[in-house]
Amino acid sequence: MTSQSPSLFNRAVLARALPFAIYILFLAIGAPLADLLGTDARWMYAVQIACVVIALIVFRRDYVELREVAPDGPLHGTAGIVVALLLGAAVWALWIWLDFPPFAFGPGAGYRPLDEAGMLILPMVVVRIFGAAVVVPVMEELFWRSFIQRWLDKPDFLSVAARSVTLRSVLIASVVFGFEHGQWAAGIVAGLAYGGLYRLTGRLWLAILSHALTNFMLGMWVVHSGQWQFW
Repeated sequence: MTSQSPSLFNRAVLARALPFAIYILFLAIGAPLADLLGTDARWMYAVQIACVVIALIVFRRDYVELREVAPDGPLHGTAGIVVALLLGAAVWALWIWLDFPPFAFGPGAGYRPLDEAGMLILPMVVVRIFGAAVVVPVMEELFWRSFIQRWLDKPDFLSVAARSVTLRSVLIASVVFGFEHGQWAAGIVAGLAYGGLYRLTGRLWLAILSHALTNFMLGMWVVHSGQWQFW
């Protein structure tokens, strides 16, 4: 892949960083904004996800890594899908198990989609699982794996083939990704799993698929068990 001009390079960074920045911004302003508008703060998650989706749609043509066909290599074809799903399930199992100090920060209240009678508010559940299992994996893999993981090797990250990324960059990106989450230890392992899969196969969709399964299984488990702190 040829190097990009400075203007295109800046757009490439914006396309992958802005959706992530919007998501993080809402974590900070969601509750105060809900208070200002006089609405239930839990519905701000739907606004948060909608804004991220809009940003992804605006930049959809910039995500060349989602359209590239990686050359034949390890885990080509169905084998890659199977491994991605197995990794996603393994990360989920580790996530719900490794939830005690010092491997996780203190549990928060989490997202509780319950009414005053303690019954599930199904639209909130659907939006939460859709956001976590569909939107977040695309947004985070574009940012952490496609952008950060390659940018650590070279600022002109689009010129860096996924399969040539150094192990150092995979490790650094995974550690920072891990500390973005309350389950920091499991988060680091997740970053290594998704980042390693992208590096091994050159296909970002496999990392997205693995991440999506982790988040979907986590969402279903949270609803079933009522362990809202994981949300």
